[in-house]
Amino acid sequence: MAEPFIKTAIHAARSAGALLRENFGQELEVNEMQDHDIKLELDVRSQDLIAKILLEEHPDHAFFGEEGIEGDQDSPYQWIVDPIDGTVNYFYSIPHFCVSIGLRHQGEIILGVIYDPLLDELYQAEKGHGAQMNGRPIQVSQRGLKDAVITIGFSKDKASIDAGLERYKQIAYSVRKTRVFGSAALALAYIAAGRLDAYIEEQISLWDIAAGWLLIEEAGGIVEVRDSPVEIGKQAIIAANRTIDLSGVPRD
Repeated sequence: MAEPFIKTAIHAARSAGALLRENFGQELEVNEMQDHDIKLELDVRSQDLIAKILLEEHPDHAFFGEEGIEGDQDSPYQWIVDPIDGTVNYFYSIPHFCVSIGLRHQGEIILGVIYDPLLDELYQAEKGHGAQMNGRPIQVSQRGLKDAVITIGFSKDKASIDAGLERYKQIAYSVRKTRVFGSAALALAYIAAGRLDAYIEEQISLWDIAAGWLLIEEAGGIVEVRDSPVEIGKQAIIAANRTIDLSGVPRD
């Protein structure tokens, strides 16, 4: 079902990635400086570029991005886009960020593309066709909890930070190491590729996780998404390989 759209998604991701690569380390225009987040003019420019490519090719589709919506919102097809996942990293010239593009059909994610422009790593998945990184098949790891490297996300307000810190205390002693990278989409891609073993966050947006959600499932892993316990309209996520027993991972 996703095959007619994958080339368009890859083209959009690579085009936006080129824009981000060209501007990385340069002086950036800030649209909004928040306590725990930054909104860049480049976020908007990257999303505009992605939307233009996707909707020119598929004008009857809906577009749902971090910077707003476009297209036919009644369409059964909806693109879900984060134009810079890891904006704070990007602003501080930390080389860990990506472009994330997912596609839903009638509520089911059928395509995911995540592109890291600095490493030139492109992750892609189509429903029922497995996951790849730069054209090579990828799979989740088989490490158990005590051998796992787990990444825990901390969101943008006190309630979610407190919840994340509590989760960190509950899980840190049970695993080999914990990491905090600042890009949810790349965390999910790394699990799909077997680099990481699990990811947990109490408050996350759909555009952060849509593409990576499918990547992990197509790479043999498990993703649990539910309503966030700390903010209405957001999600909470636990994603892992199939060796880790998610029943032993604290939820709240």
